[in-house]
Amino acid sequence: MDNTIDRVKNYLLSLQDNICNSLEGEEPEARFIEDLWQRAEGGGGRTRVISNGQVFEQGGVNFSHVSGFQLPPSATAKRPELANREFEAMGVSLVMHPNNPYVPTVHANIRFLIAKKAGESDIWWFGGGFDLTPYYPFKEDVIHWHQTALAACQPFGDEVYPTYKKWCDEYFYLKHRDETRGAGGLFFDDLNEWGFEPCFAFMQSVGDHFLKAYLPIVQQRKNTVYGERERDFQLYRRGRYVEFNLVFDRGTLFGLQSGGRTESILMSMPPAAIWRYNWHPETGTPEAVLYEEYLKPQNWLGI
Repeated sequence: MDNTIDRVKNYLLSLQDNICNSLEGEEPEARFIEDLWQRAEGGGGRTRVISNGQVFEQGGVNFSHVSGFQLPPSATAKRPELANREFEAMGVSLVMHPNNPYVPTVHANIRFLIAKKAGESDIWWFGGGFDLTPYYPFKEDVIHWHQTALAACQPFGDEVYPTYKKWCDEYFYLKHRDETRGAGGLFFDDLNEWGFEPCFAFMQSVGDHFLKAYLPIVQQRKNTVYGERERDFQLYRRGRYVEFNLVFDRGTLFGLQSGGRTESILMSMPPAAIWRYNWHPETGTPEAVLYEEYLKPQNWLGI
């Protein structure tokens, strides 16, 4: 399995390079800074963060490969068979917070985990996905996003996109707000039932389709004129992003509980956000459109 693990790792490192290079291509001057780190129990990572850009206010594209003798509670709570197993976990995770409120915030993650125990078969799986969080959404952008998600899934079966699209809607959901985090995308976890090679190929397809899904939206919207009103609403909605990541996100919990690097785990947070008591958008405003038309699961492609 060691050669297999190396193949996954090499793909993830190359994906991080490709994404960083492409996102930098949208910036006149700002560049990612790289931070290499080691974890005391085993493994480490390569964090890349961009700040104060013309397009991206802040964002990070992280690679990590950690190992240990015991999985954290967030991983074993629903899978007791994983207890008392050595593990290796690796992945690429990214969040980009643009300056322009007309450019959506975006998140993507793909990951691989293997748990080993002497005398027993290895347990492994893939997970990941990508999701879009617009503030002033355009229907054509959201349809493009989901069409690209469908293209990533199509070679693996007609049921894959509807299944993982629904899982994304259910996962990126703020129960205490009764709203989705954004306009959805794909989410999958514990994927191993197809066998290793098809599962690995699917993870790569999701990773390779991220830029195809996001870059055209960035390029279309990054020069849209905006003012204080739009910026204020963006900061307010960013608060929802913080709420989800700190309350519900399993990746954040896994990273913190497994002794991961806090700075890298929390790079997903926006550089600025605000909260207001009991605020609601006025009917008929562009802000109300987000709530009325986008923060609920929808069949964007008519599938």
